[in-house]
Amino acid sequence: PPTSFLDPPLPHGHPCESFTMPPPPADKKRTGPRPCPVCYLPVEEAKKLYPPSGVFPSLIVQNLTYVREDASTAATSPGSAFGGHPTLEDRKRSHKIEESMHLYCGFARGIKPGVGSGFDIDEFDLYDMEKCHGIVVISAIFGNYDPLQQPKHISEHSKKNVCFFMFVDEETQAAIIKRGGSYSRTKKVGLWRVVTVHNIPYLDPRRTGKIPKLLSHRLFPNARFSLWIDGKLELVVDPYQIMERFLWRTHDTFAISKHYKRFDVFTEAEANKLARKYNNASIDAQVNFYRKEGLVPYTTAKLPIVSDVPEGCVIVREHTPLTNLFTCLWFNEVDRFTSRDQISFGIVRDKIMAQVPWRINMFLDCQRRNFVVQQGYHRDVIEQRRASSRRPPAP
Repeated sequence: PPTSFLDPPLPHGHPCESFTMPPPPADKKRTGPRPCPVCYLPVEEAKKLYPPSGVFPSLIVQNLTYVREDASTAATSPGSAFGGHPTLEDRKRSHKIEESMHLYCGFARGIKPGVGSGFDIDEFDLYDMEKCHGIVVISAIFGNYDPLQQPKHISEHSKKNVCFFMFVDEETQAAIIKRGGSYSRTKKVGLWRVVTVHNIPYLDPRRTGKIPKLLSHRLFPNARFSLWIDGKLELVVDPYQIMERFLWRTHDTFAISKHYKRFDVFTEAEANKLARKYNNASIDAQVNFYRKEGLVPYTTAKLPIVSDVPEGCVIVREHTPLTNLFTCLWFNEVDRFTSRDQISFGIVRDKIMAQVPWRINMFLDCQRRNFVVQQGYHRDVIEQRRASSRRPPAP
């Protein structure tokens, strides 16, 4: 597979014009993924490049409205009370891009997102979320899976102008308080504005985590840009620098790193099965469904698309109608099939890119590891490893 993604050439005189990626380290003993250098602009320079509204074309889609189901709606097709129950015909229709579209996009019940929909949020929290304009940094911890990580190296400008929201359930809230994270009147723990979610819609915390990850435009209706980072990660670069490097500099509206090792959905599915990340029969059913829809193994014939598999723990995006459509459709696949969003990413992207001249900036995963640092494993992985270490050796 191609090892790099070529961004558009920089204008003459740009501070990063002469930056080149160094060769990989010669240490053959360290074979796993690692960070690599990234050329960021200073925060003061990056914030000057905040693009004016409408600088990027909307690419056909102008208006999205969302389906609401009555509580009495019978579950006649796959889905959930939270995501709704779109039929296969509804799904097919939602993949046909038009100027105005009415589609499923979570929060299928209730007055509005966060009110009577499952994933319910207190009124004063919703008020603060609606006040968030510009850039919002979003993370979540459900099921007490991860300790709360504080962002580092954040400029004073970003501390004042960027929103930092951490979504937790009641179990995680109790654990944060127990570990000494006191809640002030402003509901903040460090930089994070902590929002406790009630009436969690899914039993699987990872599936619940897809709600703030993919539906940020519904939770933050007035924000223009969002940066999602998984709860296990620590942000170590200023959000303005990340936005400038991966969106504004390359004239993109959506950026995500490609998987450091796998680039084919079928290979990714087998890796998920081997790691027991989901029920194997459900993974097979999803992949077979996509195969019948025309999904084929990745080859370089898809260039300039460099991979069908993202490393989905970080998403950098502008809330345009088209990126909102993409994450709605991506979420609908997660709701209908398995919660392994790396499997469903490629087919949704390809359906959109077949109709509009849009690209997703799939940057190198070593670049992603430059601005977020993993401080540990999910709690279930740690417990699984502890259990394995306690098992007696095989006879």
